[in-house]
Amino acid sequence: MHFELNGEQQQLADAIRRWIGRDYGFETRRAIVHSESGVSPEAWATMVELGLTALPVPEEHGGFGGDALSMFAVMQELGRGLVVEPYVATVLGAEFLRRGGKHGALLERVAAGEAKLACALGERQSRHDAFDVATRAEAVDGGYRLHGEKRVVLHGGEADALIVSARSAQCAVGLGSAASVDSVQDMDGVSLFVVPRDSAGLRVKGYRTLDGLRAASVVLDGVMVGPDAVIGRVEEGGAILDAALDYGAGLLCAEALGMMQALFDTTLEYLKTRQQFGAPIGKFQALQHRMADMAIHLEQARSMALLAALALARSGGGAGGDLATRRRVVSAAKYRVGLAARFIGQGAIQLHGGMGVTDELPASHYFKRLSMIELTLGDMDHHLERFIAQPGFREAA
Repeated sequence: MHFELNGEQQQLADAIRRWIGRDYGFETRRAIVHSESGVSPEAWATMVELGLTALPVPEEHGGFGGDALSMFAVMQELGRGLVVEPYVATVLGAEFLRRGGKHGALLERVAAGEAKLACALGERQSRHDAFDVATRAEAVDGGYRLHGEKRVVLHGGEADALIVSARSAQCAVGLGSAASVDSVQDMDGVSLFVVPRDSAGLRVKGYRTLDGLRAASVVLDGVMVGPDAVIGRVEEGGAILDAALDYGAGLLCAEALGMMQALFDTTLEYLKTRQQFGAPIGKFQALQHRMADMAIHLEQARSMALLAALALARSGGGAGGDLATRRRVVSAAKYRVGLAARFIGQGAIQLHGGMGVTDELPASHYFKRLSMIELTLGDMDHHLERFIAQPGFREAA
């Protein structure tokens, strides 16, 4: 698929690349990953200055109202630079708030870089099913009381507020060790809440993930929130959750694309400089064939990631249009990008030889992050099943 960024998108992408090349090189990134916090306040301040936090926020809330194509350009560059700051988590959280239409003040803080967000959606039993929600929201005087536990919350420890999915007490009656899992696997009845980081009863335990980012386990032990904490309407958060996660999957596809391009370029340069038997190993035909296969995977992944970004942009990030088409395109992109990430990642490691798995080379870091992206917001098997389940597939087959 042939696609060119417009002038503003290209200027922003160039600015991000210059910043990363100047101030966020590989050694700087390694130092940030191994620091106590795992993130850099200086890097976050630069991202705010570049307008990245304001880009996806609607104009009425102090942002630029950038669509999925603008975010595609940004995420490619952040992926290329292996940036570990809590940007994806915050942007995805902002997408939930935008769809809910009630939290303009918080969105303004996000646009200004004054607030970071995280999405507490996954649970012990849910795996890739975001609608498998056992966390309970009990209606009480003055609001709701939340009980439950969330797992692998990306940048949960760095967030100022969490987006939490839960079911009402009525829908969750009888949820115990012997309860049927099917009783909580339903798109209907899901509510979404904004939970401030300093809420009483909220426990967050952060840790570093395989790819150098940060995640957290979150326990909600009777956390009290007011009625204004609800995103959208009570028990009608399923549609928001579905569309926002498709938006997030599109962001991850773009990030992975930037990483695969950088990994491909790094490997190609290595083949040109590594000498064996008195010649660069890039002259060996078998290795040229491997690079050609990697290039094909890269271009196919690029086409599908762009198709997903276009579909999300045309539907306002997934809010309108044909839901089946949006789901089908996003799942196809997530599957194809995951397939390419696995092939290119494994190929790059093999072509680098033993050095490919060392911490000193960027190749291993790209491969780790690509592997984590494949498992985030649904792995390849999950999205293949979702693609097949969309209306019209079996009839066409």
